[in-house]
Amino acid sequence: MTERRFDDNTLALLDREREIRIETALPDDSVRHTTIWVVVDEGEVFVRSWRGERARWFQAAVDRPDDVAVLLAGRRLEARALSATDDESVARCSSALERKYAGDPSTRSMVREEILNTTLRLEPR
Repeated sequence: MTERRFDDNTLALLDREREIRIETALPDDSVRHTTIWVVVDEGEVFVRSWRGERARWFQAAVDRPDDVAVLLAGRRLEARALSATDDESVARCSSALERKYAGDPSTRSMVREEILNTTLRLEPR
């Protein structure tokens, strides 16, 4: 499958936004909205769960990767959540988090070793 990327305007908006709302579908087909951090690196969009694998939004995104949407600035972006746990993606996401959220005391919790396996890349559907 070919990798898809959001357009440049959308990437710039995601890069500027401090937080986004991610919408995920639960097993009963209801939806859950969760506020999370987002980073953009080299045209790719990454998210990570600070609560690790136990976060409901993360579980839902992994279970139903094609039933994800990003809500920001009055827009709804249909997305697909892909595992990005290879060493390069994890390192890029961590570096981007440290750059974007430098000085925020919560940043340390986003780069803990025990949650690196929850790194996801979002691409448009």
